[in-house]
Amino acid sequence: MLNPETSLASLWLIVSRLVELHGIDPQPFRQEIGVPAAALRDVNARLPSRLVDIAFAKAATLIPDPAFALRAGECWHPSNLGTMGYAWLSSRTLHTGLKRLERFGCILGNRATYRCVDTPGGLRFVLEHGRGDTPIGHSIADFTLSLLLGMCRTNYGGKLNATALCLRRPEPADSQPWLRVFGGDVQFGSLEDSLLLDRAAVNAPLPSANIPLANTFDRILTEQLAHFFDDDIVSRCKAYLLRELTSGVPSAQETGTALGMSQRTLQRKLHQLGLTYQSLCDEARHELARRYLDDTNKSVTEVTFLLGFSGIMEQPPPAADAQPGENSLVLNEQEHCSWRRATWLRP
Repeated sequence: MLNPETSLASLWLIVSRLVELHGIDPQPFRQEIGVPAAALRDVNARLPSRLVDIAFAKAATLIPDPAFALRAGECWHPSNLGTMGYAWLSSRTLHTGLKRLERFGCILGNRATYRCVDTPGGLRFVLEHGRGDTPIGHSIADFTLSLLLGMCRTNYGGKLNATALCLRRPEPADSQPWLRVFGGDVQFGSLEDSLLLDRAAVNAPLPSANIPLANTFDRILTEQLAHFFDDDIVSRCKAYLLRELTSGVPSAQETGTALGMSQRTLQRKLHQLGLTYQSLCDEARHELARRYLDDTNKSVTEVTFLLGFSGIMEQPPPAADAQPGENSLVLNEQEHCSWRRATWLRP
Protein backbone atom coordinates (compact mmCIF):
# COMPACT_ATOMS: atom_id res chain seq x y z
CA MET A 1 0.00 0.00 0.00
CA LEU A 2 1.23 3.47 -0.80
CA ASN A 3 2.08 6.07 1.77
CA PRO A 4 -1.08 8.23 1.98
CA GLU A 5 0.73 11.12 0.31
CA THR A 6 3.46 10.36 -2.23
CA SER A 7 4.46 11.54 -5.70
CA LEU A 8 6.44 10.20 -8.63
CA ALA A 9 10.15 10.77 -8.00
CA SER A 10 10.88 11.72 -11.62
CA LEU A 11 8.76 14.87 -11.19
CA TRP A 12 11.68 16.22 -9.20
CA LEU A 13 13.59 16.61 -12.46
CA ILE A 14 11.11 19.34 -13.41
CA VAL A 15 11.58 21.04 -10.04
CA SER A 16 15.35 20.74 -10.47
CA ARG A 17 15.29 22.46 -13.87
CA LEU A 18 13.00 25.15 -12.50
CA VAL A 19 15.30 26.18 -9.66
CA GLU A 20 18.29 25.95 -12.02
CA LEU A 21 16.61 28.48 -14.33
CA HIS A 22 16.62 30.83 -11.34
CA GLY A 23 20.36 30.40 -10.69
CA ILE A 24 20.22 27.70 -7.98
CA ASP A 25 22.40 24.60 -8.15
CA PRO A 26 19.80 21.79 -8.12
CA GLN A 27 22.02 19.06 -6.66
CA PRO A 28 22.68 20.61 -3.22
CA PHE A 29 19.13 21.98 -3.28
CA ARG A 30 17.76 18.42 -3.51
CA GLN A 31 20.28 17.08 -0.99
CA GLU A 32 19.28 19.63 1.64
CA ILE A 33 15.62 18.67 1.19
CA GLY A 34 16.36 14.95 1.38
CA VAL A 35 15.71 13.81 -2.18
CA PRO A 36 18.02 10.84 -2.97
CA ALA A 37 19.72 11.05 -6.37
CA ALA A 38 19.12 7.34 -7.02
CA ALA A 39 15.34 7.86 -6.83
CA LEU A 40 15.45 10.16 -9.87
CA ARG A 41 16.77 7.28 -11.98
CA ASP A 42 14.16 4.80 -10.78
CA VAL A 43 11.02 5.01 -12.94
CA ASN A 44 8.92 3.40 -10.21
CA ALA A 45 10.27 5.37 -7.25
CA ARG A 46 7.94 7.52 -5.18
CA LEU A 47 8.77 10.12 -2.53
CA PRO A 48 6.74 11.69 0.30
CA SER A 49 4.67 14.67 -0.85
CA ARG A 50 5.83 16.68 2.18
CA LEU A 51 9.21 17.05 0.42
CA VAL A 52 7.45 19.05 -2.31
CA ASP A 53 6.17 21.50 0.31
CA ILE A 54 9.67 21.84 1.77
CA ALA A 55 11.10 22.46 -1.71
CA PHE A 56 8.65 25.21 -2.62
CA ALA A 57 9.04 26.91 0.75
CA LYS A 58 12.83 26.83 0.35
CA ALA A 59 12.67 28.06 -3.26
CA ALA A 60 10.47 30.97 -2.20
CA THR A 61 13.13 32.13 0.28
CA LEU A 62 15.97 31.79 -2.25
CA ILE A 63 14.23 33.29 -5.31
CA PRO A 64 13.06 36.91 -4.98
CA ASP A 65 10.57 36.61 -7.85
CA PRO A 66 7.10 35.67 -6.44
CA ALA A 67 6.19 34.30 -9.89
CA PHE A 68 9.17 31.92 -10.01
CA ALA A 69 7.03 28.77 -10.45
CA LEU A 70 5.44 30.04 -13.68
CA ARG A 71 8.43 28.79 -15.69
CA ALA A 72 7.56 25.13 -15.03
CA GLY A 73 6.13 24.85 -18.54
CA GLU A 74 9.66 25.35 -19.89
CA CYS A 75 11.10 22.56 -17.77
CA TRP A 76 9.14 19.40 -18.51
CA HIS A 77 9.91 16.33 -20.60
CA PRO A 78 7.39 13.50 -21.18
CA SER A 79 9.63 11.03 -19.36
CA ASN A 80 9.34 13.13 -16.18
CA LEU A 81 5.66 12.14 -16.01
CA GLY A 82 6.34 8.43 -16.53
CA THR A 83 3.79 6.56 -18.62
CA MET A 84 1.41 9.49 -18.25
CA GLY A 85 3.80 11.70 -20.24
CA TYR A 86 3.74 9.42 -23.26
CA ALA A 87 -0.01 8.81 -22.94
CA TRP A 88 -0.41 12.59 -23.01
CA LEU A 89 1.62 12.94 -26.22
CA SER A 90 -0.42 10.27 -27.99
CA SER A 91 -3.84 11.62 -26.94
CA ARG A 92 -6.36 12.18 -29.74
CA THR A 93 -7.38 15.63 -28.43
CA LEU A 94 -6.48 17.86 -25.52
CA HIS A 95 -9.86 16.92 -24.05
CA THR A 96 -9.01 13.20 -23.99
CA GLY A 97 -5.58 14.01 -22.58
CA LEU A 98 -7.05 16.12 -19.78
CA LYS A 99 -9.59 13.40 -18.99
CA ARG A 100 -6.68 10.95 -18.78
CA LEU A 101 -4.99 13.25 -16.30
CA GLU A 102 -8.23 13.51 -14.32
CA ARG A 103 -8.44 9.73 -14.02
CA PHE A 104 -4.79 8.74 -13.62
CA GLY A 105 -3.37 11.91 -12.04
CA CYS A 106 -3.05 10.26 -8.63
CA ILE A 107 -0.19 8.19 -10.09
CA LEU A 108 1.77 11.43 -10.43
CA GLY A 109 0.88 12.47 -6.89
CA ASN A 110 -2.02 11.32 -4.78
CA ARG A 111 -2.30 14.46 -2.69
CA ALA A 112 -3.66 16.44 -5.64
CA THR A 113 -6.85 15.84 -7.62
CA TYR A 114 -7.91 17.11 -11.03
CA ARG A 115 -11.35 17.71 -12.45
CA CYS A 116 -12.60 18.52 -15.95
CA VAL A 117 -15.78 20.60 -16.08
CA ASP A 118 -17.65 21.33 -19.31
CA THR A 119 -18.94 24.91 -19.30
CA PRO A 120 -20.56 27.14 -21.95
CA GLY A 121 -17.25 29.00 -22.21
CA GLY A 122 -15.10 25.90 -22.73
CA LEU A 123 -13.42 23.18 -20.71
CA ARG A 124 -12.48 24.21 -17.16
CA PHE A 125 -9.65 22.21 -15.61
CA VAL A 126 -9.77 22.47 -11.82
CA LEU A 127 -6.76 21.75 -9.63
CA GLU A 128 -7.08 20.82 -5.97
CA HIS A 129 -3.49 20.58 -4.73
CA GLY A 130 -4.34 19.85 -1.11
CA ARG A 131 -2.46 22.82 0.40
CA GLY A 132 -5.39 25.19 0.78
CA ASP A 133 -5.15 28.96 0.39
CA THR A 134 -1.53 29.20 1.55
CA PRO A 135 1.69 30.65 0.07
CA ILE A 136 2.97 27.13 -0.71
CA GLY A 137 -0.36 26.29 -2.30
CA HIS A 138 -0.17 29.43 -4.43
CA SER A 139 3.27 28.48 -5.76
CA ILE A 140 2.22 24.89 -6.44
CA ALA A 141 -0.83 26.15 -8.35
CA ASP A 142 1.43 28.38 -10.47
CA PHE A 143 3.75 25.42 -11.07
CA THR A 144 1.02 22.91 -11.96
CA LEU A 145 -1.15 25.11 -14.18
CA SER A 146 1.78 26.60 -16.09
CA LEU A 147 3.15 23.07 -16.56
CA LEU A 148 -0.25 21.92 -17.80
CA LEU A 149 -0.50 24.78 -20.30
CA GLY A 150 3.03 23.96 -21.48
CA MET A 151 1.95 20.36 -22.06
CA CYS A 152 -1.11 21.55 -24.01
CA ARG A 153 1.05 23.81 -26.17
CA THR A 154 3.43 20.94 -26.92
CA ASN A 155 0.55 18.90 -28.34
CA TYR A 156 -1.52 21.70 -29.88
CA GLY A 157 0.96 24.39 -30.79
CA GLY A 158 2.75 27.25 -29.09
CA LYS A 159 0.04 29.84 -29.81
CA LEU A 160 -2.51 28.22 -27.50
CA ASN A 161 -3.54 30.48 -24.62
CA ALA A 162 -5.91 30.05 -21.71
CA THR A 163 -9.28 31.71 -22.10
CA ALA A 164 -9.31 32.46 -18.38
CA LEU A 165 -7.30 31.65 -15.28
CA CYS A 166 -8.60 31.56 -11.70
CA LEU A 167 -6.14 31.61 -8.80
CA ARG A 168 -6.69 31.60 -5.06
CA ARG A 169 -3.59 33.69 -4.48
CA PRO A 170 -4.19 37.37 -3.65
CA GLU A 171 -3.57 39.81 -6.49
CA PRO A 172 0.19 40.53 -6.63
CA ALA A 173 1.72 43.98 -7.03
CA ASP A 174 2.68 43.04 -10.60
CA SER A 175 0.29 40.67 -12.41
CA GLN A 176 2.10 40.86 -15.76
CA PRO A 177 4.03 37.56 -15.33
CA TRP A 178 0.74 35.62 -15.08
CA LEU A 179 -0.75 37.50 -18.05
CA ARG A 180 2.35 36.79 -20.15
CA VAL A 181 2.38 33.06 -19.38
CA PHE A 182 -1.33 32.29 -19.71
CA GLY A 183 -2.36 34.96 -22.20
CA GLY A 184 -5.96 35.24 -20.99
CA ASP A 185 -8.05 36.89 -18.34
CA VAL A 186 -6.62 36.28 -14.86
CA GLN A 187 -8.77 36.41 -11.74
CA PHE A 188 -6.90 36.53 -8.43
CA GLY A 189 -8.51 35.85 -5.05
CA SER A 190 -10.75 33.20 -6.59
CA LEU A 191 -12.35 30.28 -4.77
CA GLU A 192 -10.40 27.75 -6.87
CA ASP A 193 -7.29 27.26 -8.97
CA SER A 194 -8.41 26.50 -12.51
CA LEU A 195 -7.69 26.97 -16.17
CA LEU A 196 -10.33 27.55 -18.87
CA LEU A 197 -9.53 26.38 -22.39
CA ASP A 198 -11.41 27.09 -25.60
CA ARG A 199 -13.84 24.29 -26.53
CA ALA A 200 -12.82 24.18 -30.19
CA ALA A 201 -9.16 23.96 -29.26
CA VAL A 202 -9.55 21.13 -26.74
CA ASN A 203 -11.68 19.08 -29.14
CA ALA A 204 -9.53 19.59 -32.23
CA PRO A 205 -7.75 16.42 -33.52
CA LEU A 206 -4.04 16.59 -32.72
CA PRO A 207 -1.26 15.83 -35.24
CA SER A 208 0.63 13.94 -32.53
CA ALA A 209 -2.28 11.56 -31.84
CA ASN A 210 -1.58 7.83 -31.94
CA ILE A 211 -4.66 5.87 -30.87
CA PRO A 212 -3.08 2.39 -30.64
CA LEU A 213 -0.26 3.78 -28.50
CA ALA A 214 -2.68 5.75 -26.33
CA ASN A 215 -4.72 2.58 -25.72
CA THR A 216 -1.56 0.68 -24.79
CA PHE A 217 -0.55 3.41 -22.33
CA ASP A 218 -4.05 3.39 -20.83
CA ARG A 219 -3.69 -0.32 -20.10
CA ILE A 220 -0.33 0.31 -18.43
CA LEU A 221 -1.74 3.20 -16.39
CA THR A 222 -4.68 1.06 -15.28
CA GLU A 223 -2.27 -1.64 -14.12
CA GLN A 224 -0.13 0.95 -12.30
CA LEU A 225 -3.20 2.35 -10.59
CA ALA A 226 -4.11 -1.11 -9.35
CA HIS A 227 -0.52 -1.88 -8.29
CA PHE A 228 0.41 1.35 -6.55
CA PHE A 229 -2.94 1.71 -4.83
CA ASP A 230 -3.42 -1.92 -3.86
CA ASP A 231 -6.07 -0.94 -1.31
CA ASP A 232 -8.20 0.48 -4.13
CA ILE A 233 -10.56 -2.41 -4.85
CA VAL A 234 -12.21 -0.55 -7.76
CA SER A 235 -8.92 0.01 -9.62
CA ARG A 236 -7.78 -3.57 -9.03
CA CYS A 237 -11.10 -4.96 -10.17
CA LYS A 238 -11.20 -2.77 -13.29
CA ALA A 239 -7.64 -3.70 -14.23
CA TYR A 240 -8.56 -7.39 -14.11
CA LEU A 241 -11.78 -6.88 -16.07
CA LEU A 242 -10.04 -4.87 -18.79
CA ARG A 243 -7.55 -7.72 -19.24
CA GLU A 244 -10.21 -10.42 -19.37
CA LEU A 245 -13.12 -8.85 -21.24
CA THR A 246 -11.87 -9.90 -24.67
CA SER A 247 -12.37 -13.52 -23.56
CA GLY A 248 -15.81 -12.88 -22.13
CA VAL A 249 -17.05 -11.29 -18.91
CA PRO A 250 -15.52 -13.09 -15.91
CA SER A 251 -17.84 -14.03 -13.09
CA ALA A 252 -17.69 -12.31 -9.70
CA GLN A 253 -16.25 -15.51 -8.28
CA GLU A 254 -13.45 -15.59 -10.89
CA THR A 255 -12.65 -11.93 -10.27
CA GLY A 256 -12.64 -12.40 -6.51
CA THR A 257 -10.27 -15.35 -6.81
CA ALA A 258 -7.93 -13.31 -9.05
CA LEU A 259 -7.88 -10.53 -6.43
CA GLY A 260 -7.26 -12.98 -3.58
CA MET A 261 -10.66 -12.84 -1.93
CA SER A 262 -13.99 -14.66 -1.95
CA GLN A 263 -16.90 -13.61 -4.11
CA ARG A 264 -18.81 -12.57 -0.98
CA THR A 265 -15.92 -10.38 0.23
CA LEU A 266 -15.61 -8.73 -3.16
CA GLN A 267 -19.31 -7.95 -3.32
CA ARG A 268 -19.31 -6.67 0.26
CA LYS A 269 -16.40 -4.30 -0.44
CA LEU A 270 -18.11 -2.99 -3.58
CA HIS A 271 -21.40 -2.59 -1.72
CA GLN A 272 -19.64 -0.45 0.90
CA LEU A 273 -18.64 1.89 -1.95
CA GLY A 274 -22.16 1.97 -3.32
CA LEU A 275 -21.22 -0.21 -6.30
CA THR A 276 -22.16 -3.59 -7.70
CA TYR A 277 -20.07 -6.06 -9.64
CA GLN A 278 -22.32 -5.58 -12.67
CA SER A 279 -21.92 -1.79 -12.59
CA LEU A 280 -18.14 -2.22 -12.52
CA CYS A 281 -18.31 -4.60 -15.50
CA ASP A 282 -20.39 -2.02 -17.36
CA GLU A 283 -17.88 0.74 -16.56
CA ALA A 284 -14.97 -1.41 -17.72
CA ARG A 285 -16.76 -2.30 -20.96
CA HIS A 286 -17.65 1.39 -21.44
CA GLU A 287 -14.00 2.37 -21.06
CA LEU A 288 -12.82 -0.37 -23.40
CA ALA A 289 -15.44 0.66 -25.96
CA ARG A 290 -14.08 4.21 -25.98
CA ARG A 291 -10.58 2.91 -26.69
CA TYR A 292 -11.65 0.62 -29.50
CA LEU A 293 -14.06 3.05 -31.15
CA ASP A 294 -11.26 5.59 -31.45
CA ASP A 295 -9.35 3.08 -33.60
CA THR A 296 -10.70 3.41 -37.14
CA ASN A 297 -8.90 0.21 -38.16
CA LYS A 298 -11.29 -1.90 -36.07
CA SER A 299 -14.64 -2.90 -37.55
CA VAL A 300 -17.83 -2.81 -35.52
CA THR A 301 -17.98 -6.61 -35.49
CA GLU A 302 -14.41 -6.85 -34.20
CA VAL A 303 -15.13 -4.32 -31.45
CA THR A 304 -18.24 -6.30 -30.50
CA PHE A 305 -16.21 -9.44 -29.91
CA LEU A 306 -13.39 -7.56 -28.15
CA LEU A 307 -15.94 -6.22 -25.67
CA GLY A 308 -16.95 -9.75 -24.75
CA PHE A 309 -20.39 -9.85 -26.38
CA SER A 310 -21.39 -13.43 -27.14
CA GLY A 311 -23.37 -12.77 -30.32
CA ILE A 312 -22.08 -11.29 -33.57
CA MET A 313 -24.12 -8.16 -32.99
CA GLU A 314 -26.83 -6.86 -30.76
CA GLN A 315 -29.24 -5.50 -33.30
CA PRO A 316 -30.36 -1.92 -32.83
CA PRO A 317 -34.06 -1.22 -32.71
CA PRO A 318 -35.66 -0.69 -36.15
CA ALA A 319 -36.23 2.86 -37.28
CA ALA A 320 -39.68 4.32 -36.70
CA ASP A 321 -40.27 4.59 -40.46
CA ALA A 322 -38.89 1.13 -41.31
CA GLN A 323 -40.91 -0.87 -43.78
CA PRO A 324 -42.21 -4.35 -42.84
CA GLY A 325 -39.54 -6.97 -43.34
CA GLU A 326 -36.65 -4.53 -43.22
CA ASN A 327 -33.75 -5.75 -41.08
CA SER A 328 -31.60 -3.37 -39.07
CA LEU A 329 -28.48 -5.29 -40.07
CA VAL A 330 -28.63 -3.66 -43.51
CA LEU A 331 -27.24 -0.51 -41.86
CA ASN A 332 -23.92 0.40 -43.36
CA GLU A 333 -20.76 0.34 -41.25
CA GLN A 334 -20.82 4.07 -40.50
CA GLU A 335 -24.46 4.05 -39.40
CA HIS A 336 -23.98 0.96 -37.29
CA CYS A 337 -20.86 2.43 -35.68
CA SER A 338 -22.84 5.54 -34.77
CA TRP A 339 -25.53 3.38 -33.20
CA ARG A 340 -22.97 1.34 -31.27
CA ARG A 341 -21.36 4.53 -29.94
CA ALA A 342 -24.75 5.75 -28.74
CA THR A 343 -25.41 2.39 -27.08
CA TRP A 344 -22.02 1.63 -25.53
CA LEU A 345 -21.10 5.18 -24.57
CA ARG A 346 -24.45 6.27 -23.19
CA PRO A 347 -23.79 8.13 -19.88
